[in-house]
Amino acid sequence: MCRNIRTLHNFEPPARGDEIHAAALQYVRKISGSTKPSRANQEAFDDAVEQVAAVTAELLGHLTTSAPPKNRDEEAAKHKARSAQRFANA
Repeated sequence: MCRNIRTLHNFEPPARGDEIHAAALQYVRKISGSTKPSRANQEAFDDAVEQVAAVTAELLGHLTTSAPPKNRDEEAAKHKARSAQRFANA
């Protein structure tokens, strides 16, 4: 359920709002144990996603590093290669 949570720090350009929201949504889904909350829980679920996204954006804005920024395309290619190698043996 949390495969969509990716590292968001130290990329050029910085993480976008939709990337932060997607990570927050996956996190709330994981800890709540629900991919689709009931109507009774929908408001609490949505509030939690927004709060986690806001805190995540704040955290990313405060983090510093001396490492050069990563490239999204290069990182995606690395992940794809690792996945292909891992599942080729399965």
